[in-house]
Amino acid sequence: MSKQATKSGEARRADKALPIWFASQADWARVRADLPPAAAAFAQASGFDAKPGAFLLLPGADGALAGALLGVEAAEGARKRASGKPAPRDPFLAGKLAGALPGGLWRFANPPQDARERELAALAFALGGYSFTRYRKSAARAPARLETPQGVDAKRLARMSESVRMARDLINTPANDMGPDALEKAALQIARRHGAKTRVIRGAALLKQNFPLIHAVGRAADQDPRLVDFTWGSPRAPKVTLVGKGVCFDTGGLDLKPSSAMLLMKKDMAGAATALALAQMIMDARLDVRLRVLLPIVENSVSDEAFRPGDVYPSRKGLTVEIGNTDAEGRLILADALALADDEEPELLFDFATLTGAARVALGPDLPPFYCTDDALAEEIARMGAQAHDPVWRLPLWDAYDSMLASKVASVNNVSSGPFAGSITAALFLRRFVEKAGAWAHFDIYGWTPAAKPGRPEGGEPQTARLLYTMLERRYRARKKA
Repeated sequence: MSKQATKSGEARRADKALPIWFASQADWARVRADLPPAAAAFAQASGFDAKPGAFLLLPGADGALAGALLGVEAAEGARKRASGKPAPRDPFLAGKLAGALPGGLWRFANPPQDARERELAALAFALGGYSFTRYRKSAARAPARLETPQGVDAKRLARMSESVRMARDLINTPANDMGPDALEKAALQIARRHGAKTRVIRGAALLKQNFPLIHAVGRAADQDPRLVDFTWGSPRAPKVTLVGKGVCFDTGGLDLKPSSAMLLMKKDMAGAATALALAQMIMDARLDVRLRVLLPIVENSVSDEAFRPGDVYPSRKGLTVEIGNTDAEGRLILADALALADDEEPELLFDFATLTGAARVALGPDLPPFYCTDDALAEEIARMGAQAHDPVWRLPLWDAYDSMLASKVASVNNVSSGPFAGSITAALFLRRFVEKAGAWAHFDIYGWTPAAKPGRPEGGEPQTARLLYTMLERRYRARKKA
């Protein structure tokens, strides 16, 4: 096929895609002047004011649908905070379009000039069209599809959106269908799809192979506790290890949660879902790493087998742990998994967990705190979070609070002695199980969007997965296919 024929084919495809015009209040007059006359007149008559988030479908001269308008924030130079500094733009505003547009193919008529914002707008469109439909049929409606904007890597865009959607499905599925058996199955399907080597340690085998804390937390449930362990990539490549908290439901154990606090506990495995989303991106992109994923998977239930406040258990590392509260179970299963991960001295070790309510009190649901043993890595994580619109905020591993975890009968207590600094003391507890890794970062995520935002429907969300993929993608170039 000639180049001219190819271009003509591309032009025909573009002609079929209806245009979406972005307009800010600062440039609305210019954008309106560029619209077809009938569309411009309709927008004027409708009172479209280009406020951020404003949306309008536009008719053509024949009355047929001719395009759409979306109000966006002005360029940074045109907007100032009270401080006089440029106000940040929301690059995910385009996520509103997926649910507002009629079905069919659409394109950005005047996409953002900045390449990063252009990709984020396309990603927000893809993620904004997500809905969880396992138990309820959605209305028969053709989805709105977006033609990949010029300069955006379509494969990378699909890789990220598909991984996030997969994780959202896992988190949104209730515990009766996403117990330890189902989460294990989902993890193994992802691992095997990419040719990873897998093993699973279940039930009493956890004790034989020295994972006593994982066993203690999960032994009261119908479905056995387990550790899913898979590796991918060349053994000679830099080692990157991901550990994800997989508590499929958390009653609080014998320190029983009130019913209101149990309503969202299906999401207590969001750490495992986040690790799987990131792992899928890494493997699909064939990054030059030796990836290891460790998922301690349990249900924290109540029965005559439940572990008790005041019990003392050994850990894989050899430290003994006094149970101050059975509702602080996530750090226990992570401790055994982190000790295993640490044994092989990975270059980077990341763990993800819906660990503490204190993190939400401090920073809210949209901004997960993270803790890191390496200042340069921490700066890179924060920078990539801003770039990927997947934000995080560093909190300190404050050594002076370590004494709050003291126990009179064991090496350490699993909770602090007072009500303060709950997220920090949880991170300090985990730090005791990491010594050999080149650098470690712990992410205390919420794993949930409580109120829908553009590109982020209400429900499960694998926070930090996209930012870390962006960072790792820059650090470790993709391997060539064999």
